[in-house]
Amino acid sequence: MATESCDAVNMDPDMELLSDEELEREAESFKEQGNAFYVKKDYAEAFNYYTKAIDMCPKNASYYGNRAATLMMLCRYRDALEDCQQAVRLDNTFIKGHLREGKCHLLLGNAMAASRCFQRVLELESDNSQAQQEVKNAESILEYERMAEIGFEKRDFRMVVFCMDRALDSASACHKFKILKAECLALLGRYPEAQSVASDILRMDSTNADALYVRGLCLYYEDCIDKAVQFFVQALRMAPDHDKARLACRNAKALKAKKEEGNKAFKEGNYEAACELYSEALTIDPNNIKTNAKLYCNRATVGSKLKKLEQAIEDCTKAIKLDETYIKAYLRRAQCYMDTEQYEEAVRDYEKVYQTEKTKEHKQLLKNSQLELKKSKRKDYYKILGVDKNATEEEIKKAYRKRALLHHPDRHSGASAEVQKEEEKKFKEVGEAFSVLSDAKKKSRYDTGQDLEDDGMNMGDFDANNIFKAFFGGPGGFSFEASGPGNFFFQFG
Repeated sequence: MATESCDAVNMDPDMELLSDEELEREAESFKEQGNAFYVKKDYAEAFNYYTKAIDMCPKNASYYGNRAATLMMLCRYRDALEDCQQAVRLDNTFIKGHLREGKCHLLLGNAMAASRCFQRVLELESDNSQAQQEVKNAESILEYERMAEIGFEKRDFRMVVFCMDRALDSASACHKFKILKAECLALLGRYPEAQSVASDILRMDSTNADALYVRGLCLYYEDCIDKAVQFFVQALRMAPDHDKARLACRNAKALKAKKEEGNKAFKEGNYEAACELYSEALTIDPNNIKTNAKLYCNRATVGSKLKKLEQAIEDCTKAIKLDETYIKAYLRRAQCYMDTEQYEEAVRDYEKVYQTEKTKEHKQLLKNSQLELKKSKRKDYYKILGVDKNATEEEIKKAYRKRALLHHPDRHSGASAEVQKEEEKKFKEVGEAFSVLSDAKKKSRYDTGQDLEDDGMNMGDFDANNIFKAFFGGPGGFSFEASGPGNFFFQFG
């Protein structure tokens, strides 16, 4: 490589007295010292000495090349790129200069420019193995960019993240690739990872509008809408034409306003309006998973107030599908299950809640649901007698009298064997129900879900006729006699 003569422009006045030869020797001395520091990996000092050499001989391509190599080790790729470009301007046959320029372009994500540099190397030295490999790396990056673009259009964000990770293997300093990856991580709900990438970029460049947008996007999707808007506004201040930041800012403000309107209507007891407002809010941004989960849960609360329990359960299920960690949605759905007597489902939800948050309150809710489930699997004596759970003693007696007479076997003696069997079963159940509900102690145990067998009452051996006789009094009590087809009357003894 031909060495250009040194130029004394901007040189120390004392140096102006030196001849070109002396300047070159002095510059070479600085370069050698720079090389020594480079070998020791003291890149900061190496940079200083290469700079001194350049100051003395600013037209020497190799000095720029050396300083570029040092800047690359310091990860200052844009500065290194400028030195490489100056080096090849001074000497277009400087192979190392072209290689380093291409490498800087590659690291910064400009695969097309990198490829042109490596092709120039191959023109100068067709068997240069490094250039051959780097051309392949550049081609790979271009292919990953193409695949990522298709993936983003198809909303296949996992594919985009995969492609950007592969591209960043060779383009580790490319902010564009990092931002695209971070945006897709946010869209996938992987907020800590997305924030980490964006924050790394902002530490290096606090005015990077794309990174500000991604930070805002993460906050927005984590339902920190006010903070998110601040980042979107800041991004738009840095880049007024940032379409994504403008759209996200508009959605964030609209979502917040509509949700607050719904909350206000709910507090005022205007449940129909609240339901409508929450429904409208849900259409603003399908990507905002956490906020939408809360909106579904809010609408479920409205549904429960309107006694639309199945709709409330459906909304809770949608909220949980969006956010499987959303305890409030599990609790709301469990209560709806309790209200609709779907006790197994309620127990399942309360178990999930208690496994996540082992509080006394959640333990009690689980215990209550398990008790109701246990009670639901027994015979419902209130239902058998046709009375409310708060029925008085007199109401229970009256109901027994009616049901016992209705299902007494003698009344159905002329019916088919199948009907007789069914009526006999019902008669026995009516006796069981009265035996339990007319006894204060047994009724209390039954109401609290305790086992009646602990009182020595074996329902399997229960004789309903004894209850019937005791209730109506006297041996024989009365008999059913026919007064015509299907008609009976009671004859008391």
